[in-house]
Amino acid sequence: MANYQELAQLVWNVADDVLRNLFKQHEYGDITLPFLVLRRLDCILDEDRRKEEAIKAYNQFKDQVDEESLPPIITNKINTNFYNTSKYDLSRLSDDPNNVYLNFKNYINGFSQNVTDIIENFNLDRFIDRLHTNDRLYIFCDKFTEVDLHPNEVDNRTMGLVFEELLRRFSEMSNETSGEHYTPRDVVQLLVSLLFAEHSEELRGEGIVRSIFDPCCGTGGMLTIGKKYFHEQINSKATVRLLGQELNAQTYAICKSDMLIIGEDPDNIRHGSSLSKDQFQGERFDYMITNPPFGVSWKSDADAVEADGKTANGRFSVGTPRSSDGALLFLQHMLSKMEDNGSRVGIVFNGSPLFTGDAGSGESDIRKWIIENDWLECIVALPEKLFFNTSIGTYIWILTNKKSAARQGKIQLINAVDFHADMKRNLGNKNALISDTHIHQIVKLYTNFEETEHCKIYPNEFFGYTKVTVERPLVDEETGGIITDRQGNPKPDTALRDYERVPLSEDIDDYYQREVKPHVSDSWLDKKKNKVGYEINFNKYFYQYTPLRSLKEIADEILTLEQKSEDLLNEVLEL
Repeated sequence: MANYQELAQLVWNVADDVLRNLFKQHEYGDITLPFLVLRRLDCILDEDRRKEEAIKAYNQFKDQVDEESLPPIITNKINTNFYNTSKYDLSRLSDDPNNVYLNFKNYINGFSQNVTDIIENFNLDRFIDRLHTNDRLYIFCDKFTEVDLHPNEVDNRTMGLVFEELLRRFSEMSNETSGEHYTPRDVVQLLVSLLFAEHSEELRGEGIVRSIFDPCCGTGGMLTIGKKYFHEQINSKATVRLLGQELNAQTYAICKSDMLIIGEDPDNIRHGSSLSKDQFQGERFDYMITNPPFGVSWKSDADAVEADGKTANGRFSVGTPRSSDGALLFLQHMLSKMEDNGSRVGIVFNGSPLFTGDAGSGESDIRKWIIENDWLECIVALPEKLFFNTSIGTYIWILTNKKSAARQGKIQLINAVDFHADMKRNLGNKNALISDTHIHQIVKLYTNFEETEHCKIYPNEFFGYTKVTVERPLVDEETGGIITDRQGNPKPDTALRDYERVPLSEDIDDYYQREVKPHVSDSWLDKKKNKVGYEINFNKYFYQYTPLRSLKEIADEILTLEQKSEDLLNEVLEL
């Protein structure tokens, strides 16, 4: 079998040779990846004369059955999930250099709808015209025929590695946008390792079927790495279904292409917003993983989200976050798809979902819903500068509706900010790498489930509080008397109104008598305004106090520095 790195380099060289000076480097992937897909599909159809058989079946049945019935007849005849009924492929295009543009159009139009959908979302036409106008379409097609991607030379696994390697390289060439749809592989590897860490034994044996779903799947890296981990670390014989939805058209095309060329079902990758147009409505999944966009507005989905939130059991009925950041909506969407017999969810967040929003806000109500249902299992604080387009701190949340007995009613926090290696060169903002050794260390902290310097375990209620309203009487400025209502109750002075956060573990009245009443003797609590909130102040739990240095220590250091300065000055004067 061919070496995936050598194949990737060959394709890279083709792109660089033909596209240089005509396209910007960050555009290379937009052109090369769809051509790589086309070449792979050609090679698959070349096996066992599938292309000829597809054309024969098409001509035989096109006038006998309706258009919708034709595709399954052809795919059954040639034993694939796609086909092409044009007489052209990339090799045959090379036979007629003078008409390559028209023949290329004929070739593309000959594909089955699932491939046509991919090509259309790649928006390849805008590049084909430029290639043709500059006399490079023919040579680009011809060069790709030198890349042998026949299944007997390149199996599905190797093909997936070639695609992934090229995707990584092209993404690195466009660091300013790559983070929008490309999650670094070290982060994904850690996420899937945590997701499957404690559940390997129950997944062994014959007949195991599981699903992995990503609601904003990008180029599909989380899905393919998740399946790879499952097969290599848990059960190589299991059937693992990959399903995902992606909003960005080109990224959707890349993901669907990857699924097609590695033998997955491309129809399980669907296009559109998971928030406003759920393409998997009513479906449930065993494992769900995602890296939703950080700090991105969901205003374009607002009508659908708000309508859903008004229904009794809607995905967003417990509340919605502020319109400037929709990350928590994706988590709500995933939690709505948990299987009754247990699902596991892994999601990457920035710090905002941990603490944004006071009691009664959408964010706090979402946290309250999650924690009081005992779904939040673990949060891992990741090193900074892990992503291509941001250097901010990020967190992995692991959730499940089937906690082990030991974890029930508890939340584990792991501080892994120092578990990384520095990279030799930056890739955009990324200069930190979570190595395999670090992943092993973090997963061990998770599975040991014991408090250490880097691991804390708290009961669910530890993160909750009641926000109480402390009122003080409205005083008449002239008489100094307290103003009352018709029932004789003192009116509150809104200017003096204050609030206290009482931990759920404490009695509210006891707290008030101890912490408030001694300092504000004329105050009272308006318990009708009590609101329960939840927040996770991660850094606070791992804060380590560093004592201030003594004055003597500082003075001694200053004297030492002065002595060194004097010695250096003397050396200079002696010269």
